[in-house]
Amino acid sequence: MLGWREWLTLPDLGIASIKAKVDTGARTSCLHAFYVERFRRKGADWVRFGVHPKQRNDSEEVHCECPLLDRREVSDSGGHREQRYVIETRLQLLDFDDVVELTLTNRDSMRFRMLLGRTALKLGGFVIDPAVSYRTGRRR
Repeated sequence: MLGWREWLTLPDLGIASIKAKVDTGARTSCLHAFYVERFRRKGADWVRFGVHPKQRNDSEEVHCECPLLDRREVSDSGGHREQRYVIETRLQLLDFDDVVELTLTNRDSMRFRMLLGRTALKLGGFVIDPAVSYRTGRRR
């Protein structure tokens, strides 16, 4: 059981703690990236990107590199369509520890640095209680 917002870990990206809005309206999970650069490594497409893992804090930065899975057109909550890079990475939440897809976009104007979408929620077998926050515990 999860609340409408939870703390989770993205260990392969070096993100020990990030607050996510649990969003059943979003198909794919989304991670804040304040820059994204596509590049080639050993004949494969990769992305390099920067994350501000804490809300309202641009001083802490995590710089990541990982293989590029895809590039997709995604509609945001306002109906605006945007091309986004898609990666796969491990996500840890409670006993769940598995690979999920994340789209990368700048979420500086949004309240949450990450959205946990319904594909990952289904993979984890999670049930959502929208009346509760931080059912899995608070982090500082």
